[in-house]
Amino acid sequence: MKTEEKIIAFSELGKFFKQFDSLGSPRDPALEALNTVYADRFLNAIRQAEIMNPWFTREFILYSLYSLSSMLDEEALSKWIEKYNLTLTRGSSKNVGLIMAGNIPLVGFHDLLTVCMSGNKAIVKMSSKDKVLLPLVHEILMYLNPGFKDLISFPDQFQKNIEAIIATGSDNSSRYFDYYFGKYPHIIRKNRNSAAVLTGEEKPEEYKKLSDDIFLYFGMGCRNVSKLFLPKGFNIPAMLDNFETYSYLYNHNKYANNYDYYKAIYLVNSAEHLDTGYLIVKEDEGYASPVGVVYYEYYSSLDKLKHRLKIDENKIQCLVSKPGLLDNSTGFGETQRPGLTDYADGIDSFDFLINLYKK
Repeated sequence: MKTEEKIIAFSELGKFFKQFDSLGSPRDPALEALNTVYADRFLNAIRQAEIMNPWFTREFILYSLYSLSSMLDEEALSKWIEKYNLTLTRGSSKNVGLIMAGNIPLVGFHDLLTVCMSGNKAIVKMSSKDKVLLPLVHEILMYLNPGFKDLISFPDQFQKNIEAIIATGSDNSSRYFDYYFGKYPHIIRKNRNSAAVLTGEEKPEEYKKLSDDIFLYFGMGCRNVSKLFLPKGFNIPAMLDNFETYSYLYNHNKYANNYDYYKAIYLVNSAEHLDTGYLIVKEDEGYASPVGVVYYEYYSSLDKLKHRLKIDENKIQCLVSKPGLLDNSTGFGETQRPGLTDYADGIDSFDFLINLYKK
């Protein structure tokens, strides 16, 4: 398949994703032929995904689709590819094993896109928590261009014919991945979390956007903010007043169970914390807060904090702040809308993949 053909197919897929409204109804008349074949099947797959994984609510699945649709803009895809000299590295494609996480819907899609666009073949091991949507996405791609049949596969086992690996998991699983796949060219990702640095001068609308960074996908993504760095004297309750939009999450059984569990632990241990009735805010030096909890830590000097963040950069996926406060920070409300070049762990996986041709 030519690169241009892949761009066209993925951009059409993006339009398909984008058309679903907040209730899940398709609404783009220009996609009538595609919708006739796949709209109802896709909505049924969303229902199945909800049943198989209660953390995958329809609301958050649809948000994931909308976020991916922005990534799959035809012009954006073309500009992304132009940065890499594919013609200079063209050689035999490699079989790239993808071990995907299952913390948020379609979390491994960017890896799949990158493998396909780099000229390699994706051999996918899906997470048991997220195995409904992606095979149907592959089927839609094959409908748009039959050439995708040879570019993507979902075998039960793939160790025998892979030539490189991209694996995403926890710190524990990364040791397992390294043991079994370390002999291949690889990217093996570990636990990361995201943090926000606040000054106390943020506007209410910025705090509301920050609530998206905290609560989308129940806070389970590595790009979700799980830690707040606050100046001494910061008015935490005033910030929390702007998080009310997500108070409904307490109606979700699994989220409520997590929240209630940690609330009970903190009360029994007399651990100081703030409680909104749907979110616990606790002072803690860690980055990885539990579901239903966000950690915070005070800082006295922004320069010292920047030094600390530099030391901890391998623990951090995104840093959120006001524009200009930090280098390479993400804007409020933007963590779960990554662009094509927002590579996980800051590792350029496209560059890694095209350099496989040389090996």
